[in-house]
Amino acid sequence: MILACSHISKSFGTDSIITDGSFHIEEREKAAIVGINGAGKSTLLKMIMGLEPCDSGEIVLAKGKTIGYLAQHQDVLGEHTIYEALLDVKKDILGLEQRLRTLERKMKQADGEELAALMEAYTKASHEFEQKNGYACQSEVTGVLKGLGFAEEEFTKKISSLSGGQKTRVSLGKLLLSKPDIILLDEPTNHLDLSSITWLETFLMNYPGSVVIVAHDRYFLNRIVTKVVEIDQGRVTVFSGNYTDYSQKKAQMRENQLKAWMNQQQEIRHQEEVIAKLKSFNREKSIKRAESREKMLAKIDVLEKPTEANSEMNIHLTPRTTSGNDVLAVEELKKGFGKEPLFEHLNFEIKRGERVAVIGDNGTGKTTILKLINGLLPPDEGTITLGARVQIGYYDQEHQVLHMDKTLFDELQDTYPAMDNTAIRNVLAAFLFTGDDVFKQVKDLSGGERGRLSLAKLMLSEANFLILDEPTNHLDIVSKEILEQALNQYASTVLFVSHDRYFINQTATRILELTGRTLINYIGNYDYYLEKKEELTAAYLPEAGREAASPAKQKESNSRQDWIASREKQARERKRQNDLKKTETAITELEERDAQIDELLTKEEVYTDVSRLMELNKEKEDIKGRLEQLYEVWAELAE
Repeated sequence: MILACSHISKSFGTDSIITDGSFHIEEREKAAIVGINGAGKSTLLKMIMGLEPCDSGEIVLAKGKTIGYLAQHQDVLGEHTIYEALLDVKKDILGLEQRLRTLERKMKQADGEELAALMEAYTKASHEFEQKNGYACQSEVTGVLKGLGFAEEEFTKKISSLSGGQKTRVSLGKLLLSKPDIILLDEPTNHLDLSSITWLETFLMNYPGSVVIVAHDRYFLNRIVTKVVEIDQGRVTVFSGNYTDYSQKKAQMRENQLKAWMNQQQEIRHQEEVIAKLKSFNREKSIKRAESREKMLAKIDVLEKPTEANSEMNIHLTPRTTSGNDVLAVEELKKGFGKEPLFEHLNFEIKRGERVAVIGDNGTGKTTILKLINGLLPPDEGTITLGARVQIGYYDQEHQVLHMDKTLFDELQDTYPAMDNTAIRNVLAAFLFTGDDVFKQVKDLSGGERGRLSLAKLMLSEANFLILDEPTNHLDIVSKEILEQALNQYASTVLFVSHDRYFINQTATRILELTGRTLINYIGNYDYYLEKKEELTAAYLPEAGREAASPAKQKESNSRQDWIASREKQARERKRQNDLKKTETAITELEERDAQIDELLTKEEVYTDVSRLMELNKEKEDIKGRLEQLYEVWAELAE
């Protein structure tokens, strides 16, 4: 055990965040902390790091173990470049390398005992340098930077010039390179594109230490974790398995709790009816019995009715009018900022009822496509044609459709003046805004709350073509699941940009990947995309698009492709070995059966039984044919 949290509690004023919570993390274990927004996940990580004090309880890190922490928001200071900032993590190795160079210079001028002493010191230092993987130090830094989505020409950028998301990626890179015994990560995928998330998954799965993750990316959690720590209304519960296992066990647990509550409520009602009946007899014995039952009833530990957050939030998207079958046609679309175009010659159509996801690396122009379709940006070239009776509903990841100085109530009332006060409150309540929350100003809301408010406006618009830009950003897992359900039941058309692979997998009927300045079409969800990506990229990515890419971008792409190719090669080799083993087993079994038949054919009771003899000869012929096929398969696999 590397980390133990025992009976910890934490409150802010009258709000109890965690009450008497306990869990532990084993060495090399990968665990997730889950819960709705505001449950206390980030607070728990800060408590483990000592940044927030516990009200009670104890948090113990195993003796001699190191711990590293990545917060959601980073403010990396200094005038270092990105590369220098990560290389600084390896300063002990760099110092050791400098010591080796110094010893080498001294050894050239020394002799006798001095030379022997220097050689001994050099041997020790060299051994330590090798043990710390010093020879691969700089390539390791480069690999982490590329894995996290930095191109080589960005390595020399000053930290002070970076955006908040880039600074978070730099901090993540520094943390991964420092290799602590246990890593705490708070929403590590927020500023990563799909390629970088995939790289981080592989890194963490193979990480020799322990990892504790707070994340809303269910695909990410399913791939990495083997334990889930849930915070729900202050209670801490531990589940074994990945996120899907947790979700299934949680549903079963809630069902059992609901049955127990219903049974208890039934028993309480029964006892109350008996007590009332006994009192109605108005006899001394009956009244005493009633009082006795009342005392017993008062001692019952009444169960709370189990609640489920998503039962409180219901989204129903209903188009006012039905669009024509042809919803959108894009022809020869081109857009760029500066000399280089983001994309060109884009051609695609969207039909009524489709749910189309646009995916691709950061900076390829996914959001730009949505803005072009919505008329927020003019195209450089090409045409965008909306079909008959198409009404767009647009969800912007920056929530620019909201007015910061308005209250939540006014935001909806001003947009939909025909709605009465009760209807507006009901809609806001459906999105978890109740009581005085409706009179908060938009500027005082968190990112997740603004997202929910924008979705509320979108719901009321009754649009028949939804254009959504990162709709799951800042939403907790429960809210994501509700949105998935709403979109899957939506009777019209959806076009969205997202890097949430689980969300894409659950909702998309088609995927458009923006890569090499063009779009590749996949008729299926994210699992289908992964299955067909290599094949379709090779078949349909235009050579002109590849040649037009800048040398630095091409180099970055090649590096990632090399890494992907290496993983695929390893997978193919494992499959070959498995197939070879299965083939050898099948050959052995058939050869043994052939030998058994030969032995049977020598027995009088067999070769005198014509039907049995024909049956065995037929089986022997079948075995011969199957063996010939298997020998050929074996030969191919063995080569």
